[in-house]
Amino acid sequence: MKTVETKNAPAAIGPYSQAKISGNMVFASGQIPVNPESGAIEATDVAGQTEQVCRNVAALLGAAGSSMEKVVKTVCFLADIADFGAFNAVYEKHFTSRPARSCVAVKDIPKGALVEIECIAEI
Repeated sequence: MKTVETKNAPAAIGPYSQAKISGNMVFASGQIPVNPESGAIEATDVAGQTEQVCRNVAALLGAAGSSMEKVVKTVCFLADIADFGAFNAVYEKHFTSRPARSCVAVKDIPKGALVEIECIAEI
């Protein structure tokens, strides 16, 4: 098993890795809309936050030798299920291979984010 670390995605904010590689699969921890350059959540709406999350996921997958096209499964968390439509409009532009997905609303997401995405991908 190999640990993946990149400065092009937000650093872990707890006792976990950004991602792990096992065999030919990468397991990416949930990404929130923190801009890795500023360390802050800059977008205030779910569409803008989803764009940043997708950039973070893509950077993490790239560091692992994978890509968005190789994503097999995503798990998506929304702070408000009413944001599902706006979230989905951005999500479908980035996850064009249409991976299997779960999407749920949760009470809170770290740092007050509106969205978080984790994924599993082939390398």
